[in-house]
Amino acid sequence: MTLTLYNTLTRRKEPFAPIDPGNVRMYVCGPTVYDYAHIGNARPIIVFDVLFRLLRHTYGPEHVTYARNITDVDDKINARSAKAGIDIRTLTEQTTRQFHADIAALGVLSPTVEPRATEHIPEMRRLCEELVTRGHAYVAEGHVLFDVASMPDYGRLANRSLEEMEAGARIEVAPYKKGPMDFVLWKPSKPGEPAWPSPCGIAAPGRPGWHLECSAMSDRWLWQEPQTRGLLSKAGLKQPHVFDIHGGGIDLVFPHHENEIAQSRCAYETAVMANVWMHNGFLQVEGEKMAKSLGKVITINELLQEWPGEAIKLAMLSSHYRQPINWTEHGLTEAKRTLDHWYELTAGTPEGAPLCADVLEALEDDLNTPQAIAALHALRSEAARGARPAAACLKASAYLLGLLQLDAAQWRAWRPATLAITGKKIEALIATRNAARKAKNFKEADRIRDELAAVGIQLEDSKDPATGKIKTTWKAKR
Repeated sequence: MTLTLYNTLTRRKEPFAPIDPGNVRMYVCGPTVYDYAHIGNARPIIVFDVLFRLLRHTYGPEHVTYARNITDVDDKINARSAKAGIDIRTLTEQTTRQFHADIAALGVLSPTVEPRATEHIPEMRRLCEELVTRGHAYVAEGHVLFDVASMPDYGRLANRSLEEMEAGARIEVAPYKKGPMDFVLWKPSKPGEPAWPSPCGIAAPGRPGWHLECSAMSDRWLWQEPQTRGLLSKAGLKQPHVFDIHGGGIDLVFPHHENEIAQSRCAYETAVMANVWMHNGFLQVEGEKMAKSLGKVITINELLQEWPGEAIKLAMLSSHYRQPINWTEHGLTEAKRTLDHWYELTAGTPEGAPLCADVLEALEDDLNTPQAIAALHALRSEAARGARPAAACLKASAYLLGLLQLDAAQWRAWRPATLAITGKKIEALIATRNAARKAKNFKEADRIRDELAAVGIQLEDSKDPATGKIKTTWKAKR
């Protein structure tokens, strides 16, 4: 079966035909590193890991380039750095390390390249200058702004008219804008913010806009770098500055991906930026939208304290990537129970078994992971009846999805991280925290609270009615 993928740009499933089969190129928007990544952030990481694995299986590992960026300059980073009282670089390094540790525990492959925004400022400056030269951007009061009116089909990805987008968008009102939908490519830096020499003759230092970053990094690593290394064949040269697949969450369609397209197409005068645009659906937790303001965000790190990474992955893949997913503890329980059984049945099976044709066919049909998992369940039933070839095929086919990557003994040895910290140690940390609060060292008190939260221990402060003093109790989060 030919690989088919749903293209947000055309709103239909299409046979996938890479520009150059010798170097299939995919870009996925990665995290903004200012805090722990939440379970919603995990969905594109897991979904596009499956696609990366499938492309490597189809075209060969050495013929697929997967770029997933790190956004390490952003308003959210600046705000968190100021609030925490730590250096911006220290914050981004810490959160990047945590992100890597969390997704490694999910069992995803590393991308081919992971560009960081702060390491690609020259490319961003050149992109600004190219857009100004071509009449698609202008300089105003220390800013470089994209002129939306200069692009007649702006809004094609979102499938909305300019009037519809303007009505539904959060528009920054600024007197220096030519049009209300014009967006920032480069802006002045405030005191204490990261700053670099500005493009387009602007005297004051500044920093890039979020949308500009991905346009510059994707072109650098999926077009300019392959050319310099001779990885693109003559077939690939037919579409300069265009790559095969761009992915991300559905929430990025507008304005982020729409603006990426505008920048890249207008700078390089191409019909498209990427031939295929793929977007995963929203995620809810127990039927409700995650909201930081309401304290309803679940981080990957929190889940990993109580559940093995493969259980989180299997629960995520049980819904089709384009559909909304309702994240529940029941789903995690079922995923863990399924993997317990699969590991038991496949223990000691030989390597090198053939892949199940039904699993491969399901994945080639727009990553239909629910159908692929159903085929794995059919293999499990055969294996449970004593069919060893079915057990070996189950292991090999599950591995294609990034499952059954451990041996059975490793899987059985897994324990929740909350069991690794004793009650005595918790009480000692609470005492240290109380001393810090008494000394008004609230930064240290918050650090201890966060340290305990990272291993699944939730602190609750309440006033003792008898003494009027604050009493701290704890419980393991479930």
